[in-house]
Amino acid sequence: MGQTSNPDRTVPTRRISFEESLQHLPKHFAADGDLILSHLAASLSSVFPDGEDFFVRSVRHYRGQLTDPELKRQVAGFIGQEATHGREHRALNDRLQELGYPTKQFERVTRVALATRERLLPASSSLAATAALEHFTATLAEMILSDDEAQRLFGDDEVRNLFLWHALEESEHKAVAFDVYKAVGGGERLRVFTMNMLRFGFVFGMALQVVISLLGDKATYQRGRLRASWRQFRRSPIMSRELWEQLKDYNRPDFHPDDRDTSELVETWRERLFGEHGTLNDKLATSAA
Repeated sequence: MGQTSNPDRTVPTRRISFEESLQHLPKHFAADGDLILSHLAASLSSVFPDGEDFFVRSVRHYRGQLTDPELKRQVAGFIGQEATHGREHRALNDRLQELGYPTKQFERVTRVALATRERLLPASSSLAATAALEHFTATLAEMILSDDEAQRLFGDDEVRNLFLWHALEESEHKAVAFDVYKAVGGGERLRVFTMNMLRFGFVFGMALQVVISLLGDKATYQRGRLRASWRQFRRSPIMSRELWEQLKDYNRPDFHPDDRDTSELVETWRERLFGEHGTLNDKLATSAA
């Protein structure tokens, strides 16, 4: 395969800003002031800026080898979207740091870890990691866009809006890095091995970050609060067996991100967020196709 799996795929770069609307964010912003979910969302956000930069570098490295003009067009959209995600999550992380979350420290750890990885491993490994992690984000994005309870758990409207926008764009470009990996001859052994390492490594890393973040929050030590939060977290969609099985599907020999058709979901949320009466139109400076 040396071309895009879907020449009709559109990956628009939207100039959007949440910075101003995040200035009044409360500390425990998740639904019902939930402790663990607030720290989990903050920990996820903390890895996005430098993670997105890594994705961009990994795909851009191979752009000159691509011959399919449609895949090149999609790569340009992918780069534009990921760069914007990084910028907006940095704005959220700045606000979360003000509220007492160690988001900037986690950003630095992510930056150093990814830079070390790039220095020690070949570019093909970085692209394989990007394709695998894009499956992570696409899986989480599908859950967020399709599950009302998952959306409710974000609590604060502005944090929810930021993650809904991010989820939409992850769904729009979910196959781009994978198609680039295939187009430049990426092998199955490296693809599956990389996912197996990341599936456990990423979850462990996130869990460790959440624990560290919780330990620095005085609310963690309030009697009964952490226990109540843990009970709610165990019932949340992110702990569902279906989510884990969807992540494992990446290991199938014939796997492709488009095997799960989310085109209707994408169209629904494009209309809700950015249609004629889109709820996020007021946050757009301009939009480019």
